[in-house]
Amino acid sequence: MELLEDKMRVWTDSSQYVKANPGVYVLYNRKRDVIFIGETDSLEAEFAKYVDTEFEGDECKQKTSFYQRVFSENPKEMQLQLIEDFKNETGNIPVCNAEIKVETH
Repeated sequence: MELLEDKMRVWTDSSQYVKANPGVYVLYNRKRDVIFIGETDSLEAEFAKYVDTEFEGDECKQKTSFYQRVFSENPKEMQLQLIEDFKNETGNIPVCNAEIKVETH
């Protein structure tokens, strides 16, 4: 289930070479299941941090094999809407988002 218009990309070290724009990203596991929906003020900085720290030891996000990303002027609002849409469609929130408090409408 792809959530964004962006093509699905393989997660590699080169994932960090995106523009430093605000945006929303979706992480997928090997089966292409959504595991995390995130937002950031700089996709470049966020992805570089993930690559450099191997997801900061986050075992859930370490299962990332693919990703999508889109630039957004209001990433937090877009993230919350995507999580809400995902929950409405599947009955759950992405497994890695379950570890953080997510407020949906």
